[in-house]
Amino acid sequence: MINQTLQEYDQVVSRCKDTFVKKTRDYGTAWRVLRLPSITDQIFIKAQRIRSIQEKGKQLVEDDINGEFVGIINYCIIALMQLHLPADADMNLPAEEVERQYTHHIEENIKLLNAKNHDYGEAWRDMRVSSITDIILMKLYRTKQIEDNEGQTLISEGVEANYRDMINYAVFALIKSGFAG
Repeated sequence: MINQTLQEYDQVVSRCKDTFVKKTRDYGTAWRVLRLPSITDQIFIKAQRIRSIQEKGKQLVEDDINGEFVGIINYCIIALMQLHLPADADMNLPAEEVERQYTHHIEENIKLLNAKNHDYGEAWRDMRVSSITDIILMKLYRTKQIEDNEGQTLISEGVEANYRDMINYAVFALIKSGFAG
């Protein structure tokens, strides 16, 4: 089953990366101006919209839920890039460098996926997409609290772990919705 998951994961991430790279070529790296709490809030808006549509059963704005999950993945990648870029990094990064960093962070997430699938099996396959949305929102509230605490935690993982988990849960939601195929 893990081979199927890795294949589906790759299909989803390839589509997300394609969108990200094309937007980078259109807009440059304007996102470099965003501080981590602003990125977290962007992800929160997307997750909250998904939950609202799930609860109401309809939407009035045409952007579909899958596009919001793609946005969650891509904003989490932006957050990871911002976390790891040096403070003096140029605001305008070449598209090739952005693509290289995107690939690096996804490779790190695949390592996490493999480790967690080893321990948990493929439990996510039995989850509802609405539960995945709730978990993403919970991770966002945790991230906001850590940010409000200026990154200090007593026992918990930091913001990076939460961004990485949100990426994987959003990929799972997209796999479950047939986005991989």
